[in-house]
Amino acid sequence: MFIVGLTGGIGSGKTTVSDHFQALGIAVVDADRVAREIVEPGSDCLQKIHKKFGDAILLQDGSLNRSVLRTTIFENASDRVWLEQLTHPLIRDIILKRLKQARSPYAVLSAPLLLESEAYTVDRVLVVDLPETLQLERAVTRDSASRAHIEKIIASQLSREARLKQADDIVDNSQSLEHTLAQVDQLHQYYLQLSQKT
Repeated sequence: MFIVGLTGGIGSGKTTVSDHFQALGIAVVDADRVAREIVEPGSDCLQKIHKKFGDAILLQDGSLNRSVLRTTIFENASDRVWLEQLTHPLIRDIILKRLKQARSPYAVLSAPLLLESEAYTVDRVLVVDLPETLQLERAVTRDSASRAHIEKIIASQLSREARLKQADDIVDNSQSLEHTLAQVDQLHQYYLQLSQKT
């Protein structure tokens, strides 16, 4: 299976791009969605997180309070390492299984930390890119988070320059939605050709 690894920083527009690939009939495995699935109420993973961090980590309905968890792990590196050691192997197993089950000409693995972790082998790296000021603005608006918090997340991720250096392909998401989707359409045709050669 020919696999395109889709990545980009917080607020870059990965979901917009991956949704369009899906609309074109391509199997998309989203690491963020898998990460949400493994911590659904009643899951073994959520129970372990609750035991470690206490009641503040849960919302009233018993689901994970993501903003509290995010703040907790960004303030304490050892907590972040603990959480990653718990969740990453589970996420990886599900992702690999879903990629194996894909029935489209190629598959897209959307993973924010694709380049930071060496957990996945992909045939092409596609980076969704935009200037950091615009990225910050979009993430603050989308997540209703403080500017300082989003800046911390951006600082913890691979730099824009490093990400672009590792890219095989780039989608410029700094302009209109139509401009972004047109680039995805072109890449889709290109990936169809590449997938036939493998």
